[in-house]
Amino acid sequence: MRIADGPVAGPVFDHLHRLSHGRGLFEHARHGDPRPEHGYCLDDVGRALVVVCREPYPSPQLQALGRRFLDFTVSALQADGSFHNRMNDVGDWTDRPAVGDWWGRALWGLGVAAVHAPTAAMRGRALLAFRTAARCRSPHLRAMAYAALGAGELLLARPDEPAARQLLVDTVALLGGGATDPAWPWPEPRLTYSNGTIVEALLVAGEALPDRVAQARGLYLLQFLLGQETHDGRLSVTPVGGRGRADPRPGFDQQPIEAAALGAACARAYGSTDDLRWLDGLQLSWAWFLGDNDVSTPMFDPSTGAGFDGLQRQGPNLNQGAESTLAALATAQLAQHFVPLDGP
Repeated sequence: MRIADGPVAGPVFDHLHRLSHGRGLFEHARHGDPRPEHGYCLDDVGRALVVVCREPYPSPQLQALGRRFLDFTVSALQADGSFHNRMNDVGDWTDRPAVGDWWGRALWGLGVAAVHAPTAAMRGRALLAFRTAARCRSPHLRAMAYAALGAGELLLARPDEPAARQLLVDTVALLGGGATDPAWPWPEPRLTYSNGTIVEALLVAGEALPDRVAQARGLYLLQFLLGQETHDGRLSVTPVGGRGRADPRPGFDQQPIEAAALGAACARAYGSTDDLRWLDGLQLSWAWFLGDNDVSTPMFDPSTGAGFDGLQRQGPNLNQGAESTLAALATAQLAQHFVPLDGP
């Protein structure tokens, strides 16, 4: 399958700049207009730090955004390794520090920034913050999986980094052993959200530790997930209510984070195995954003880089919040990097 007749266009960051203001990145938008009254959250800022630091040739303006996102992340960090998540539009934290998903996404951003940030000062600051946050553990599966992505990125670049290594080891242990039911090998009774992140965590652990058992299990689960989230030759991702064994397809609303997480897992698998079936999975994920989905409608605005907030039965939710925009940008980055210009 070809996902474009020519080169994959690079990501456009206009809408990300529009959502970024003052201290961080506004979480919500009404169509393309930011909604400051809903404030900022580390969940989005951590993901934004990943996207900005992975851009190979960031403009000065994009580098400035990276510094702002790193400042926000470090300011949320507590001495015990936990993080605040929510800040209002005047700069006050409105929650208690904890180790929910935002803790994992912050570690993901810090791990990527410690390796790929454009300046030595940013890389050093991110590394110190990562080491502090990596003292904690979360009881939540996805929080640990997000953290593992940052730990894996760091350990691949710095094989002697003990905090990253132990975090990966503990994540693999939390994910458990092999499936007891071959018909449903997933580690949960239902697919819920950001399912590809669990797979990618196993794959990066398998590569970075290295751990062949973790890698093999990750590839096995990725094949299962692709089967669950493909329908009539296109991606049909898990809806917001989750998906069980017998649930009908397609399901709605579908969230861009699902397509992005699956695409990232496929890119990780292809990068470590050169197996073209995983490249096909990445192509399906990018094609979902381009409009090859259950409603045959594009899920981002290529002129601004804005992502639409959900795929509904009647079409896209035209609000353009941070999570959806970052999902589209991250998948565009991977498509540009991995997809051959003339198709596979």
